[in-house]
Parts: sequence; structure tokens; C-alpha cells
Amino acid sequence: MNNVNRKRWLVAGTTAMLSLTMVAGCNSSSSTGKQPSENKNATEPPKLQALTYWVSLTSNVAATLKSYGDMTLYKELEKRSGVHVDFQHPPVGQEKDQFNLMITGTKLPDVIEYGWTGYPGGPEKAIKDGKIIKLNDIIAKYAPNFKKVLDSNPEWKKQIVTDEGSIYGFPFLRGDDYLLVSNGIALRKDWLDKMNMKMPQTIDDWHTVLTAIKKTDLNGNGKADEIPLLIGKGDMTGAIPFLGSYGVNYDYYQVGGKVMFGPTQPEYKQFLITMNQWYKEGLLDPDFATTDSKLKDAKITGNQLFATTMSTGSGIGNYTTLVGSKIPGFKLNAAPFPVVKPGDKKMWNAKTYNYSGGIAAAITSSNTNPEATAKWLDYAYSDEGKMLFNFGVEGTSYKMVNGYPTYTDNIMNPKDTSMAYAMAANVRANFNGPFVQDKRYMEQYAALPEQKESIQIWSEPNSERRLPQVTPTSAESGRFASIMNDVNTYKDEMFNKFIMGAEPLDNFDKYVKTIEGMGIQDALKIQQSALERYNKR
Repeated sequence: MNNVNRKRWLVAGTTAMLSLTMVAGCNSSSSTGKQPSENKNATEPPKLQALTYWVSLTSNVAATLKSYGDMTLYKELEKRSGVHVDFQHPPVGQEKDQFNLMITGTKLPDVIEYGWTGYPGGPEKAIKDGKIIKLNDIIAKYAPNFKKVLDSNPEWKKQIVTDEGSIYGFPFLRGDDYLLVSNGIALRKDWLDKMNMKMPQTIDDWHTVLTAIKKTDLNGNGKADEIPLLIGKGDMTGAIPFLGSYGVNYDYYQVGGKVMFGPTQPEYKQFLITMNQWYKEGLLDPDFATTDSKLKDAKITGNQLFATTMSTGSGIGNYTTLVGSKIPGFKLNAAPFPVVKPGDKKMWNAKTYNYSGGIAAAITSSNTNPEATAKWLDYAYSDEGKMLFNFGVEGTSYKMVNGYPTYTDNIMNPKDTSMAYAMAANVRANFNGPFVQDKRYMEQYAALPEQKESIQIWSEPNSERRLPQVTPTSAESGRFASIMNDVNTYKDEMFNKFIMGAEPLDNFDKYVKTIEGMGIQDALKIQQSALERYNKR
């Protein structure tokens, strides 16, 4: 480590100089369960040299690298900290199954980065189950940068703590409202222009446009292989395409403070009726239930797909970079969230919260040096750590231009790859992680006019019905998890069956009764109580 980087690490964001021995010693947090018998400085944790770190491998990184350890970010972080990280990545597509298998074990990785609201019973239950540790006291003593972030942003703290007030991990935080919108419905504007049709605004408008797409050889290959629309149950979160037009979502939501469950509402049936009709007419991709991200990519880059859900960066920006020069006139534009009838109020947008999904790097009970691990994680929330996680290494992935961190051509105009992939090989700004995302990253990542427009369009409706990230109590968690495991499995199965016609929509009432028989009313009461507790945090 050079002198400059050594000095940076020692002073980064802390109120007092930190001893380098906390990160550059010989004892690994994984190597022994014993703590050193002598510790002259009681405020410093024992030495830390290595960590085991379990985390999903995002597709943007997997496109060019095999591990986060290969990222420029983590190579530089190891130089600055002296801590080597052994990343453990579950197979892509098997993250949830692998997490469930791993978490039952007695020996866990030192750090697990996961969406902890997906743990049965929520993060508080994970603490009470002895899987991860409560971090409040450790953060107060050993994570001054993160503590400063929380103290300065009480609304963010409200989002990341449990109802009992526990902090369970170092979270991914969107640092500006500009970053709260990232995905929605996008379509081939060049195809729309070829047909001399206007941007669809209502469900009927969409039906008219999709029908025209189906009947027109827009890719000019002489085959009837155009796919008007691709959406599946995996797209029913976040932007809630088309389903949100009916005022409901695919999970819990609220109306005036009352918690509702979308998939049992009459409006949900109306959505299914529409999708079933579109499926019968060939307007919905016949393979919507089995199309994964790679197949979706192939349909877009293969000049077949008209409309689908995607993000601003890895969607509009990435596809435009990958195929813009190969498909003459290729142009992706964001579409506004449609209403059922002209004049209807739009009740959903794609905005999320500064902290959402429960994604956080938690320190497990197997970690023998949680204090030093917290200090290592805390670096990302310092001024220099924020620069590293968002912009990478100065001179390599960015340079300062009039005080503004400006990505280099290695990121903005990479050779033989896209901006999204080049960026993800260097930083975590364009996906997630335990740090505060910087607005200046998106100002460059969403550099195309179509990208900037997408943020505005997908922000337009309100999100008054969105339920904040509530969690059940430990006493409620077992019952809630049991109910929702059955309900979610059943609703996912029936989503596909209803749309594909394998189950007649005349049986919708029977479907609702089945969900009620699984205990959905009990789950609703638990969620209602959780919302009321959240509002009192």
C-alpha cells in the first residue's frame, strides 16, 4: 500500500485517527474463535486480515467477471485496508434456494449480503435465531461514518431499523430522490413511428398498438416473429406494469392507511382478464412464463421484442449501446404508465424508497471479529469510500473535472462491451451494495436523452398506495412466513394459469377462497399492525 492510500485509510471520515492494525494484522476473523488476551487500546478491535463474504453475483458483473473480487473496486479496497475478501457467490438463478440451504448451517460466512426482509420472519427473526447479530452498539462504537449518515437522515434510519429498533446490516441507500426511479415500461419508438402511431396512454391504446405490431413485419425479415409485449410475474414488482393501472399490485399495499392484498381484489381479476385476452390474441409473448433475463436480452437484441419492462441504465442505456449500431434506427423510449380509461388517476409509479428490498450486508454470528468487520464495512460510508464505491479509482475509472467526478472513456465508451458492464467491472454504483449511491453516477450513466426522459416519465404518477418496508414481530413471524410461503407459491402458479387459460377465470372466486383458507386474513392483520408500528418508529 503506498503512503497516500495508507493515509487515506487512516483518516477516512473518522473523528479520530484509526489504527492501521485493525485491518492489516495476521489474525483472520474466520480463523479462530478466540479473541486476543491483551488489547491495550480497548476502543480498537483485534486485527483483521480476511473475510468470507456471501453475496449474489449481479448479471452486470457476471457478464465480464467471475467474482466481485475481480472488480477494480475490491482490488483497491484490499490495497487500502489490507483485508482480503473471499467472495462466495451462489449460482445465478439459484440465490434464494442457496441462501435457504446455507442459512440452516451452523458455520456461516462472516458477512452475508441479502434482502433480509425475505428471511422468514424478517431480519429481527434472523437476529433472534442467532444467524446475524444486532449492530446498534457496534455501529455506535466502530462505524462513525455510517452512524453519521443515519444521524443526518432520520427518515433513512426509520427505513432500515426493525420495529424493535434493531439495525441488522450495512444497507444500500439511494442518496437522492433522483435515484428512486430506475425501471418501468419501455418500447421500440422506431417501430411506433414506422406505424405512424402515438405513444399509448390507456389500456385500449396499448391493445390497438400491440395488435398493429402483431400484424406488421417491422423487423423486415419476412417472418411473423415480432413479439408485441413481454411481461411476467417477475415484472409485477417495482413499476407494476399494467397491473398498477387497476390500482392494485402483486403484493400488499395500502389505501388510506388500510392494508390490502392485491391478488385477491376484483381489480386484479380485471387485469387477469385483460392479460388473458392479450395472450389469446398473441399480443403477449407465448413464452412469458419461462423467459429469463438471457432470453429476454436475446429477444431485444434479436430485433423481435416491441415492449417490456426494463431499467434506465442496464435496460435503455445498455441495449442502445449493444444494438444501436447493428439495428438501423433502433430507439427505445420509456412509456407512461397507462390508465384504464381516459381521465383516470394514476395510482402507481416506479419510485421506491431510499432503502428498499432489505438489501444489507449483515455480520453473522459465525464472525469472530464483528467490530473490525464493522470498521471495514464502515469505510464505504466515508467520503473516500463513497467515491470508491460510486466512481472507482481516480485516473482509472474517473477523473475530477472542475470538482466533478467524471467517468473516463474506459467507462463511458468502452471497447467490445457496454457501459453497464464496464461500469460494473469497476464499481457498484449501477447495481447495489452496502454504500450510499451518488446522484452524480446516474447523471452520467443516464446520459442519453431517452434515459433522462425515462426517469421523468416513470416518476409521474404518485406512490401513495405503496407499502413501506414493514416487518412482523418475532412472535408473528412464524405464522406470517407459513401463510405467505403457501400464498405466494399458489398465487404465482395461478398467475400463469389464469393468463394462459389453463385455469378459467370463472374460477377466480374459488381461487380467492383458497387463499383465504390459507390464512390471508391473519396475514393482513399482521401487516396492518406492522404498518402501524412502522408509522410510530
